[in-house]
Amino acid sequence: MNWVKIIPGLLVLMGLASFLANKLTGSEPVQATGSIYDFKMKSLEGQTIDFAQYKGKKLLLVNTASKCGKTPQYADLQKLHEQHGDKVVVLGFPANNFLWQEPGSSQDIADFCERNYGVTFQMFEKISVKGKDKHPLYQWLAGKTGKSPDWNFAKYLVGEDGEMVTFFNSSVKAYEKPIMEKIL
Repeated sequence: MNWVKIIPGLLVLMGLASFLANKLTGSEPVQATGSIYDFKMKSLEGQTIDFAQYKGKKLLLVNTASKCGKTPQYADLQKLHEQHGDKVVVLGFPANNFLWQEPGSSQDIADFCERNYGVTFQMFEKISVKGKDKHPLYQWLAGKTGKSPDWNFAKYLVGEDGEMVTFFNSSVKAYEKPIMEKIL
């Protein structure tokens, strides 16, 4: 088989499939309205977290998963939280959207994060970050940037003003230059 000729065709088909999936699932970005500070969400422990408490702070929002090749990024997120928590608030949002890599309950997720990575940054209940059931927070983020998570551990950095939002795909780690330049 001549893979050199087949791979470009496969890439075109994958792109077309992604385009059609976005059209069919309604996951195209919508116009962002309101403020990030309008959101209230449940933590893994079931407590309501009011985003108004984050006014004036940079926020790094990350869709997470426990059974992903990128799961070790939890370590860098925790390190960022510990070393630069005065400059940025790390917020984790478990999601089961990418190959069902976050199947557990809130308790399972909390136990995994604590046991394996010592996570102490704020984690939230599992949500959907793409598709027709995309959580309103991720609709707002996509509306601000025109981009949705490409995989687990995609990141959105929200500025202190609550308006400026920068998207980083899942391959960019928390301690890499593109993110750190905007935090420090």
